[in-house]
Amino acid sequence: MKKKYFGTDGIRGEVGKHPITPDFMLKLGWATGRVFAEEGHGFVLVGKDTRISGYMFESALEAGLSAAGVNTKLLGPMPTPGIAYLTRTLRAKAGIVISASHNPYYDNGIKFFSVEGKKLPDELEHKIERYIDSPMTTVESSKLGKAQRLTDAAGRYIEYCKSTIPASMDFNNLRIVVDCANGATYHIAPHVFSEVGAEVVTIGAKPDGLNINEDCGATKPELLTEKVIEFRADLGIALDGDGDRLIMVDHKGEVVDGDELIYIIAKSNKQAGRLQGNVIGTLMTNLGMEHALNKLDIDLIRANVGDRYVMEMLVKHKSTLGGEGSGHIICLDKSTTGDGIVAALQVLAEIQQTGKSLYELKSDMQKYPQVLKNVRVNKKVNIDEVESIQKAVKSVEKKMGSKGRVLLRASGTEPLIRVMVEGENGDEVNKYADQLVEHVKKAI
Repeated sequence: MKKKYFGTDGIRGEVGKHPITPDFMLKLGWATGRVFAEEGHGFVLVGKDTRISGYMFESALEAGLSAAGVNTKLLGPMPTPGIAYLTRTLRAKAGIVISASHNPYYDNGIKFFSVEGKKLPDELEHKIERYIDSPMTTVESSKLGKAQRLTDAAGRYIEYCKSTIPASMDFNNLRIVVDCANGATYHIAPHVFSEVGAEVVTIGAKPDGLNINEDCGATKPELLTEKVIEFRADLGIALDGDGDRLIMVDHKGEVVDGDELIYIIAKSNKQAGRLQGNVIGTLMTNLGMEHALNKLDIDLIRANVGDRYVMEMLVKHKSTLGGEGSGHIICLDKSTTGDGIVAALQVLAEIQQTGKSLYELKSDMQKYPQVLKNVRVNKKVNIDEVESIQKAVKSVEKKMGSKGRVLLRASGTEPLIRVMVEGENGDEVNKYADQLVEHVKKAI
């Protein structure tokens, strides 16, 4: 059954527009409280990133949970993976994250973690939605939920991050620029990397409620590139607003994306005998990564785009490593969700163990040129059923053989058909992409 409010990654939208409003958040808190109250006593954690609307929604959720008779522990600004970790280790009934991840400050959203630190199952989301659409009631005063602030949340998560690499390992020979995107990692990431010995230059760590992800962080690494060169750093680390994405920059100022970082971690784990199962990517994972993994006798399995689908495939195939080129990297043997700080530490550990630079480590994988073009449509089209388009796709695939790849898919959020072509030869990739765009325009 289709969900009314929940998308693939919780509930998200523009602040002030339904459902990202205080009254809806009050009802959502109450509905969530009712669902988890039915499962017995316990408390719910609530954490947020640094955007200004987080204060408003934190208060509304707290009030709703209290009305349902559920106790709340408020974490304040915390990275999404940190909230997942604390939900699990503190045995909370659930964890609630107030964040719109890499979006600008005027967006916000809510996502949930189960007691295992994983996304809520569909049946619980459906149950919460049913309560949202029913009249709100309040428990008697003696049974109202209480709220308290957890003052040591940041310290707990910092220690956990450090525990994901050997205690004997330190990085006192590395100078690192860390970009916190003026987001939830601003008071955590610099401490993690300095406490494992690195010399840290921190940027994007002065949140004011409005500057989260603004010209900084994993979605805009240009500032990080500039600072790595300026400070002659060994590398740079860029996180996004809620800390679940990682993009890095090598000492030459070249961006190292999620695909390349996953490859580095996969190779390290394979050589150490720690890699379990296959590596999980998405439909957009670069073909160069797939070919590089194959040379290591590692298979790549592609999931639909989105970290939720990557996680589903990791569980299905009993694998421990997966993610996306955007920087969502899930090290399932370390964490239950994408974690930018933890993934960065795994890369730093490989740099230290091999004595190679980030530039050298990424050079083992050659990214193929990839072209993505959009064709706007005025109605929903199932391109799998349009014979002329499928014929054109097969023709291009035959010409490219194993040295290229074609992907046509409808956007899930906009009236667009996305045409993606990648291969060894950049000129051919552009030519074939243009041809397919024309075929789609003629057929629709």
